[in-house]
Amino acid sequence: MQATNTAAEENFDKTVNTLATLQDQLVGMGEGFIRTLPNLVIGLVLLILTWIVAKFAVRIADRLIGKTEIRPSLKNLIDTLVKLAIWLVGLMITLTVIMPGLTPSSIIAGLGIGAVAIGFAFQDIFENFLAGVLIMLREKMRIGDVIECEGITGKVEHITLRETYVRKLSGEVTLVPNSMLFKNPVEILTDESQRRHETLAGVSYDTDLEQAAKVIREAVERCDNVDVDKGIDVFAVEFNSSSVDFKVRWWSGSKPRDGHESRDAVIRSIKRALDDAGIEIPFPYVTHTFKEAVPLDR
Repeated sequence: MQATNTAAEENFDKTVNTLATLQDQLVGMGEGFIRTLPNLVIGLVLLILTWIVAKFAVRIADRLIGKTEIRPSLKNLIDTLVKLAIWLVGLMITLTVIMPGLTPSSIIAGLGIGAVAIGFAFQDIFENFLAGVLIMLREKMRIGDVIECEGITGKVEHITLRETYVRKLSGEVTLVPNSMLFKNPVEILTDESQRRHETLAGVSYDTDLEQAAKVIREAVERCDNVDVDKGIDVFAVEFNSSSVDFKVRWWSGSKPRDGHESRDAVIRSIKRALDDAGIEIPFPYVTHTFKEAVPLDR
């Protein structure tokens, strides 16, 4: 009976000691929190000041940039870098105030190790980030350009540090990773105000080819949306199954709709001119596949 009472007393003493230790730890944590409370308040104030400084710094950068002819995408990049630099400095100062044991050198060393680990974990994100920076820095591909890359055709609406918003010609928006646009060839359809378009026109074998070429050229010259000064090409290119084919090339607007409109006007004018000249367009008219300047799905 006495042994049982002794064991119970020992268990009770252990429980009391554990509770006392826990109480001491909680009291110590509370006292530590109270001691660091002023530092926390100062840190919060520093974060608010950092936010204010970053906001005004971006405004100042916008005013300075507004006096130059800088691209909108590059402007967004500068704003982001200014904001990022100020926040990094503000966070480092805040951490050194909240935790006095930290120094700027230890924070930088920790950021270096952390950056390596994060870099491996988020490799694709950083790849798109760097690609976005390089895309914004290069001269070509501005907002508003119509581009084609890996089967995606549309107008560039917005460029961020991770992805580019491309509005397809059918109305949908495609979010294209920047690394895709940086690694693959990008065809900028509207890099110049005009581009060359082409189509085929076939005439029967008993036609005088010199006369047919003259009729076709004059028909294209009569189209309002064709730049005659840049030249019109009419080449006999192939003996087809029932016709001799001419490749007709001309210059017009570079936008996809400009290509559709000019091609429509050219084909109508050529058909009307050949009919008026009594030149037969064979039927069935079979053409071989060739790359058009403005595909029909645009």
